[in-house]
Amino acid sequence: MERTLLKDFELLDKNPSVEALRRWRSAVTLVKNRRRRFRMVANLDKRDEALQIRQGIKEKFRIALYVQKAALHFIDAGNRVEYKLSSEVRDAGFCIHPEEIASIVRGHDKKILNNIGGVEAIARKLSVSVDGGVSEESINSRQQIYGFNRYTEKPPRSFLMFVWDALQDLTLIILIVCAVVSIGVGIATEGWPKGTYDGVGIVLSIFLVVTVTAVSDYKQSLQFRALDKEKKKIFVQVTRDGKRQKISIYDIVVGDVVHLSTGDQVPADGIFISGYFLLIDESSLSGESEPVNVDEEKPFLLSGTKVQDGQGKMLVTTVGMRTEWGKLMETINEGGDDETPLQVKLNGVATIIGKIGLTFAILTFVVLTIRFVVEKVHKGEFASWSTDDAMKLLDFFAVAVTIIVVAVPEGLPLAVTLSLAFAMKKLMNEKALVRHLSACETMGSASCICTDKTGTLTTNRMVVTKTWICEKAMQIKGNESAEELKTCTPEGVQNILLQAIFQNTSAEVVKDKDGKETILGTPTESALLEFGFLLGADFDAYAQRREYKILKVEPFNSVRKKMSVLVGLPDGRVRAFCKGASEIILKICDKIIDCNGEVVDLPEEQANNVFSIINDFASEALRTLCLAFKDINEMHGEANIPDSGYTLIALVGIKDPVRPGVKEAVQTCIAAGITIRMVTGDNIHTAEAIARECGILTERGVSIDGPKFGNMSSEEMKDTIPRIQVMARSLPLDKYKLVNNLRSMFGEVVAVTGDGTNDAPALREADIGLAMGIAGTEVAKENADVIILDDNFTTIVNVVKWGRSVYINIQKFVQFQLTVNVVALVINFFSACITGSAPLTAVQLLWVNLIMDTLGALALATEPPNDGLLKRPPVARGANFITKPMWRNIIGQSIYQLIILAILNFDGKRILRISGSDATEVLNTLIFNTFVFCQVFNEINSRDIEKINVFRGIFDSWIFLSIIFATVAFQVVIVEFLGTFASTVPLNWQFWVLSLLIGAVSIPIAAILKCIPVEKDTTSKQHRDGYDALPSGPELA
Repeated sequence: MERTLLKDFELLDKNPSVEALRRWRSAVTLVKNRRRRFRMVANLDKRDEALQIRQGIKEKFRIALYVQKAALHFIDAGNRVEYKLSSEVRDAGFCIHPEEIASIVRGHDKKILNNIGGVEAIARKLSVSVDGGVSEESINSRQQIYGFNRYTEKPPRSFLMFVWDALQDLTLIILIVCAVVSIGVGIATEGWPKGTYDGVGIVLSIFLVVTVTAVSDYKQSLQFRALDKEKKKIFVQVTRDGKRQKISIYDIVVGDVVHLSTGDQVPADGIFISGYFLLIDESSLSGESEPVNVDEEKPFLLSGTKVQDGQGKMLVTTVGMRTEWGKLMETINEGGDDETPLQVKLNGVATIIGKIGLTFAILTFVVLTIRFVVEKVHKGEFASWSTDDAMKLLDFFAVAVTIIVVAVPEGLPLAVTLSLAFAMKKLMNEKALVRHLSACETMGSASCICTDKTGTLTTNRMVVTKTWICEKAMQIKGNESAEELKTCTPEGVQNILLQAIFQNTSAEVVKDKDGKETILGTPTESALLEFGFLLGADFDAYAQRREYKILKVEPFNSVRKKMSVLVGLPDGRVRAFCKGASEIILKICDKIIDCNGEVVDLPEEQANNVFSIINDFASEALRTLCLAFKDINEMHGEANIPDSGYTLIALVGIKDPVRPGVKEAVQTCIAAGITIRMVTGDNIHTAEAIARECGILTERGVSIDGPKFGNMSSEEMKDTIPRIQVMARSLPLDKYKLVNNLRSMFGEVVAVTGDGTNDAPALREADIGLAMGIAGTEVAKENADVIILDDNFTTIVNVVKWGRSVYINIQKFVQFQLTVNVVALVINFFSACITGSAPLTAVQLLWVNLIMDTLGALALATEPPNDGLLKRPPVARGANFITKPMWRNIIGQSIYQLIILAILNFDGKRILRISGSDATEVLNTLIFNTFVFCQVFNEINSRDIEKINVFRGIFDSWIFLSIIFATVAFQVVIVEFLGTFASTVPLNWQFWVLSLLIGAVSIPIAAILKCIPVEKDTTSKQHRDGYDALPSGPELA
């Protein structure tokens, strides 16, 4: 039923089509306030305009780069200009105009660069050393002359703009007109001030509604603005005053020497200084998918491009809006982000309910008017109409309009935004940065998490704890072990081992501002260097790096799984070093250093023995690496790094301990119906040992090598994938295949972690891409939906918990709001039909609307998660949002409230013995008061849809308690002190107690309703993923 009614409001969790986005917009036909309703919805027209502007910039840039016809003519729309230095530039000590240097890089003008004298000459003109970088004292002057590395952004919206948005509500505008007419007619007929009371009451109610709505929306915008700032935080390594340091890209200045490595975003335009294998992806700027090699021949680097491979240093020449990327960034957020599936679905629910409400409102007005006209005819007064008659008809119209106010639940889609904003802020405090709104709600439906091992399940603090060298294994436990190793190992072998460590590394040892030495590099590289230091070596002196010439480097990546370097020795010979995944290095070795320190052949039998030792190391949960070398007879002209013929030097085992709390977090996920799969590039035995320690690998589970998985047929995959719990030696393509098949074959909602550049396809393919904040590259982060700032698996579990909390909080709010809708509509309509008047006035209905809309959303949509959320299975993809238990609660509570209110409305005076001239006013006030207290207690009931104990954790939710208290307090003020405006009279204490008791009875009624079974338990006892069945039974209901 729900799917049929909401078929136009179905949206993919990720990357929805433009057709789907336009379809649901056109299906929303009844909107009270279009500006507010669509405030958090992407503006497709603006987005198209911005896309055309970006494509224009890219096309102009692409022509300049690839057609190579006078780049400056295309970009600057004129001939080359002679730039004259201003006195300000000269006085600051600079010798090149900001526009001149910008045009050289932007136009890839190698000729002018060579004429100037290359990058060294540019550096001199910028008063900077390519080795020492800029001085801190010159930063201000550089920013003043060459600009800041910031982009033009839209100014934030002020509070008054949110007030204006709230006032755009069509029904409120109609009510304001009604109020003005009421005041005018009232003064004419009843005089001042009595004639103004009804109209002023409506105006005050509207003022209250607008104020509360605007404050709520403004606070949400502040939260999103703070999160947006966090999203834009990117840090890079620079050299300043001769010291390496990490700074924000927004603090980059012209002249900075920036260090780039695989996965980094180029932070500004610049010129290549030095490096190797530097491969740049310029697709974000030029649209060309083919990466570009950057070296001395092609030295230009452009802001916003990505380092696909290699390492290098660049000199920053242009920043901010002078770069092409700056112009693109100006348009990047035009049109806003895509709306979430839940927002769209609830827009559909609001539209359907709104249509029903509009029908009831029209019928109410028609019935009231017909009854009034019939009465006049019956009394023979049809020919004479007075201002009192006009006021009555105006009141009928105001009531009908107010019914629309209550009936059209504008707050439903906006409650999703409120809940997501609250959850995203809390997740930020728990070290998870949500980049895309939809990921927060989708994470609640995750049925599978494919997680990396290193840094996520483990601490990523690596140390060499075991080594095998000269055919002897040895534990490394500090200085004593190191001395023993040095004693047992020939000096020549030690020397080649340390060369292999210090020459073949991407890490650097740098001094910070305090002169303290720090290793900059991956944890694996750092562990190897620490091992070298433990053996008494010095990074520069022992390895004599300055006397050796690095001829060529092949950096490590997740495809090669090894790093190789070609080194020119002082005597003119060439030596290659290689290190990496142990079995891969072993395959390219045909020699080994034996127990005597001699290089001997490596026969197959001996290679099998080494392979057994590798497996023994791996079974101890050690990450294994082999180090090898090869002497090449050719002189320095040798260009290629060999792929075979190496001599095995040593095998090292690196310990990376499992993070505290990971095993418990894994068990929590399993209890929550989420399958955990470890996908790692490590040896399969290492992976299995860690997986068992974490509780991931079970007896019925399967561990598999990435290459074996990649070669499987579709049928084999269909049979194997459900049981896979560990995938080792996996390539990024293997991870992508696994994610793709889990989603397409089995309908799983998949979350996947990634940190490398090559993980980007899997992160994009997954329902939720999780990038690592510490180990992750900028490319991975840009393609992710959530960034795990502390790289901790426990944080991923928190994201799941908050995702589920968002989903269920919105369900609570929908249940609460639909109950109010049903009762308010039915009681006003039938009362109008039977008695000729509506018991709830326009002012009262506006107050009820505030309770159930903005205040209800604040109370229920911001409830913090509880651990019980992780003791139930995830919500299936495509499941009905309004569940059978929700319908049970809505219908049950509505019936109770309608019976009570109907009895009071039609027979209240007799039952309660209310008499006197104000009997009708007292009864209507009692009905209004009872109705409000029913909603207050039903709000408490809505805290849990299925469990009986709705008070559990209530004191942890201070927002909920504050709103309940404020609602009750303001209700007392309305009834006792604002009766003139709200059409109420003060009640005696007995009626207050009666209202309270009638409302409170809804709590035991809710408990009874929750005992009515509405869904059968369909949890299977045998799970295809090899885990035990989920807990089930009454304790979860």
